[in-house]
Amino acid sequence: MLRRPAWLLLNNMEKMTMNFLRLPPRFLFFTGKGGVGKTSIACATAIQLAEAGKRVLLVSTDPASNVGQVFGVDIGNRVTPIPAVPHLSALEIDPEAAASAYRERLVGPVRGVLPDDVVKGIEESLSGACTTEIAAFDEFTALLTNAALTADYEHIIFDTAPTGHTIRLLQLPGAWSSFLEAGEGDASCLGPLAGLEKQRIQYKAAVEALADPPQTRLVLVARAQQATLREVARTHEELAAIGLKKQHLVINGILPHIEAATDPLAAAIHEREQTALKNIPATLTALPRDHVELKPFNLVGLDALRQLLTDLPPQAPVAADSPIELDEPGVADLIDGIAADEHGLVMLMGKGGVGKTTLATAIAVELAHRGLPVHLTTSDPAAHLTDTLNSSLDNLTVSRIDPHAETERYRQHVLETKGAQLDAEGRALLEEDLRSPCTEEIAVFQAFSRIIREAGKKFVVMDTAPTGHTLLLLDATGAYHREVTRQVGKTGMHFTTPMMQLQDPKQTKVLVVTLAETTPVLEAANLQADLRRAGIEPWAWIINTSVAAASAKSPLLRQRAANELREISSVANQHADRYAVVPLLKEEPIGAERLRALIHPQAQEIDHVDPKFHDARSGNRSARHPG
Repeated sequence: MLRRPAWLLLNNMEKMTMNFLRLPPRFLFFTGKGGVGKTSIACATAIQLAEAGKRVLLVSTDPASNVGQVFGVDIGNRVTPIPAVPHLSALEIDPEAAASAYRERLVGPVRGVLPDDVVKGIEESLSGACTTEIAAFDEFTALLTNAALTADYEHIIFDTAPTGHTIRLLQLPGAWSSFLEAGEGDASCLGPLAGLEKQRIQYKAAVEALADPPQTRLVLVARAQQATLREVARTHEELAAIGLKKQHLVINGILPHIEAATDPLAAAIHEREQTALKNIPATLTALPRDHVELKPFNLVGLDALRQLLTDLPPQAPVAADSPIELDEPGVADLIDGIAADEHGLVMLMGKGGVGKTTLATAIAVELAHRGLPVHLTTSDPAAHLTDTLNSSLDNLTVSRIDPHAETERYRQHVLETKGAQLDAEGRALLEEDLRSPCTEEIAVFQAFSRIIREAGKKFVVMDTAPTGHTLLLLDATGAYHREVTRQVGKTGMHFTTPMMQLQDPKQTKVLVVTLAETTPVLEAANLQADLRRAGIEPWAWIINTSVAAASAKSPLLRQRAANELREISSVANQHADRYAVVPLLKEEPIGAERLRALIHPQAQEIDHVDPKFHDARSGNRSARHPG
């Protein structure tokens, strides 16, 4: 294939350049939730800049990075030239390897010196997401601050950007190190930062570089979905509040209008996306914005990535004329197993944008419709349970835990107890410690703990559940669970702590929610590993909004459906003991009837759900995968 000359590439780039690529600064960061396409857009950006003659370094910090696969090159944790794209090199920072090395740097010196149970506690406290984030930040900070390392490159593209959570941690003062060693600190994320004191000057310079518009541009990647756009709006506000104000918005994967003419499902999706775009959160309207159309092909390989940021007609085959027909277990099968216990805790976990709120509400509605008492609750500020439910139902109560109110209550309690015995300096450090992002996680967990008690008499359905990282943190730092075990265990009295309840599959069923896409599945698998380290075994997985399960007729959607099959097989055969697949529906699942249609997909075409419908089953197939 003839390579186009650089001047022509530059000319085409001028015509087709997205807003976020106009006059690009040296550093470009791409951030967004799993499955929105940020890695693909980062790779496509790197290719476009490199083929325009710029010297580019692409850096991935994604645990599920497939940059090497995209380019057909073994990259790893070293700068590697990409032979097929002159001027482009890539580097894959492995966050898990970085976290492992980082943990050993902290724990190694005390192993064999401190008691084994103390060492184990330190290791567990460093097993969560905070450590991984900070260790990865530690790895690529030098790329922001050490000019000698990056002198050969005009642009450095990062996938993924550090979260506001990480940056807030790095902005905390360094004086808490001795404060924690003295045992005066409370449970927080600060433990993972204990070994970073010597690099504080470098981190300060890195944070300043991130907040400097002439040097850095942050690109928020989202989908044209109301829930996802609300989540991105929160990320925008969080990052702007800590100084990262030069942001662009890319809305990825918008279904082309032409597809709507061939398929009622495609027409409904197109209308839904356009509605979401018209009602975009006000905080995002001022950002420069780009729209990227949904492609029918997997974004692997140079040809596919070259087409991603253009309006050129896609050069890819489509699936056969007949829709894909899946015979997979549905959520109704899972609910049969849940309802059999007549009460208990049902916790939905997963990354943002996978549909936890909708699924939690649908499960609660179905249980209530079966005559079982249910309490549906959430701690997600972006979750609108009442909007999703849109009505009141017998047997169902709804509540929302206010994270801000719970965090303030928790802070005041700690200051009135532990803080009461401290001098002015110690109290100031404690107050700073309590501004750590994990303080909110712990406070919300305590609020959840109060509600958990109800699960002995009714169903409690929770969205969003505490993360595996929070549970590890609480268990490892001697929080409520260990304190009760220490005080009561020797007396022979029977007791159950919230942690013990979460670890008991007879009392708690954890449902991991994901999408049939590579990154969301890998992120869900990482969450499952976190939960298992906390002694919690997920009960089932739910693959949400599957095109493959929707019998789509649009050529583009049929191709997308074919692409999902590998991920569905991965969940069924590698990750889950039991699972369910929820099809992408034509109608937004709002209101009790449509929510029940999500549970019973065969009812989605009818206008009214028969009250006897709850006795129907999606089939005789077990919710456990074959074999």
